[in-house]
Amino acid sequence: MIACRQLPPLRWSVATSQITDDQGRAQIDAVMRASRVLVSVVARSLAEVEDVVTLPQFRVLVMIASDGPQNLGSVAAALGVHPSNATRLCERLVVAGLVDRGDDPQDRRFLRLVLTDEGHRLVERVMQHRRTAIETVMAQMAPSRRRTVAAALEAFATAAGEVPRIEESYLLGLED
Repeated sequence: MIACRQLPPLRWSVATSQITDDQGRAQIDAVMRASRVLVSVVARSLAEVEDVVTLPQFRVLVMIASDGPQNLGSVAAALGVHPSNATRLCERLVVAGLVDRGDDPQDRRFLRLVLTDEGHRLVERVMQHRRTAIETVMAQMAPSRRRTVAAALEAFATAAGEVPRIEESYLLGLED
């Protein structure tokens, strides 16, 4: 999965097709083809760190990097797992030196999870791999096509309920 936090609720029914004309189906096929490329980019970037973290562990690292310090309850909810599973998963990240765990200054009943410098470097390494792979593909396109693709993907993400966030843009290297 791409997102580390809980996915936004779907604003459409997956069971029904609202686009029935040939041109619309061809557009859907084009998006499906592009999604295979993007999934390949994500898979290859994660393969670089598969000896260090599992996919659920990486999701937690990105969630903390994107959303800031987390508690175990929020991690469990985002992953859709029982809190005891989230505890074990996060403990492995602590042992690996990727996450620090401490008391939450807002509420000492909760533990606060923050990325270590090594955890930040790991997330940045994966995101840089993705950025470089996407840049390599986009460099083969004319500037006008790149603008069109970027605008179309922004519209697609917005239609799906994905809201751009400054922290995420910065993390992904999209803003200085």
